[in-house]
Amino acid sequence: MSAQSPKYLQLKEEILSWIASGKYRPGDKLPSENELAEQYSLSRQTVRQSIGELVTEGWLAREQGKGTFVSRQSPERRSASGNRTVGVITTSISDYIFPSIVRGIEATLKEKGYRMLLSSTDHRKDRERECLEMMLSHSVCALIVEPTKSAEGNPNFDNYLAIEDHGIPMVMINESYPDMEFPSVRVDDDAGGFMAASYVIGLGHRRVAGFFKTDDLQGVRRMKGFIRACREHHIPSEASMIVRYSTEDKGEHPHRMLREMLMSDQSPTALVCYNDQLAISLLDTVREIGLRVPEDLSIIGYDDSFLATATEIKLTTIEHPKSGLGEQAANLLIAQMEKGTAPPNEEMLYPPKLIVRQSTMEIQ
Repeated sequence: MSAQSPKYLQLKEEILSWIASGKYRPGDKLPSENELAEQYSLSRQTVRQSIGELVTEGWLAREQGKGTFVSRQSPERRSASGNRTVGVITTSISDYIFPSIVRGIEATLKEKGYRMLLSSTDHRKDRERECLEMMLSHSVCALIVEPTKSAEGNPNFDNYLAIEDHGIPMVMINESYPDMEFPSVRVDDDAGGFMAASYVIGLGHRRVAGFFKTDDLQGVRRMKGFIRACREHHIPSEASMIVRYSTEDKGEHPHRMLREMLMSDQSPTALVCYNDQLAISLLDTVREIGLRVPEDLSIIGYDDSFLATATEIKLTTIEHPKSGLGEQAANLLIAQMEKGTAPPNEEMLYPPKLIVRQSTMEIQ
């Protein structure tokens, strides 16, 4: 426990963290007041004050002669308390397509009389755990979560189970964890990767390189679609033409690999990129080498973000619904809260849509 707040509040926050992390689940018995007082060098009165507040807030229940037990934060209890705050956890907040997604969520929630509590994981698993524990300790009535590095497993499984234990409805956006059965709203990224690769192959390109961020399942699916398109069109999908990178490597690794490709004897004539952000960034490397887009090299992005039209070369890309996806996720969550209509494993897929602009052309 920290020393920045009153001792009773420190203990209260500690007990809440036990509940939020799944260490103590609904029905579990807490250590006695004497045991807690001894463990944390506190007075019985201080411990009693901490537990008393948690009982009042519905987190704990005292049973005469038996002890103190963790209560279930049921939807009925949250509704009776008037709590209409929905937690939203994304991997980022302030850049790229995330503000549009968040605006879609917030507008829909506000229209239905709900408030939004927003937090970001900054693409870190440990930060995701902190966000989940914070949301549960704030007694949010529901959650919308974008999984962090979804291709690297779910070390916060216990936190998600704790949320399920307390009957908190949840919807995942952009991806979902395979080991959880929450409803999700996302783009059909396998089909999107297939569509992007098929388009440039249809323009006559036979040397097509793919760049994919593979610590999230969106990138993995886009890469799988890319490889499937190459195989179906009888284009060699050589390992040397597929660049996989992580969130931490996105600043340098793709540029270094593209530089090597473009200086080789088997230089690609088209690039399929994980997203618009990467595609626009790679334009700098292309210019350094003295090549032109699209005359010498076609480039296709993904997401149809504001970046796709922010440079002199307007980017061919695959559309992401952005605010529409946020609105759909919020509506799905509201349906769960108010009507109980969403089955646990429902997956809503947006079909990909190709947006053709200036960065691609038929090979000469």
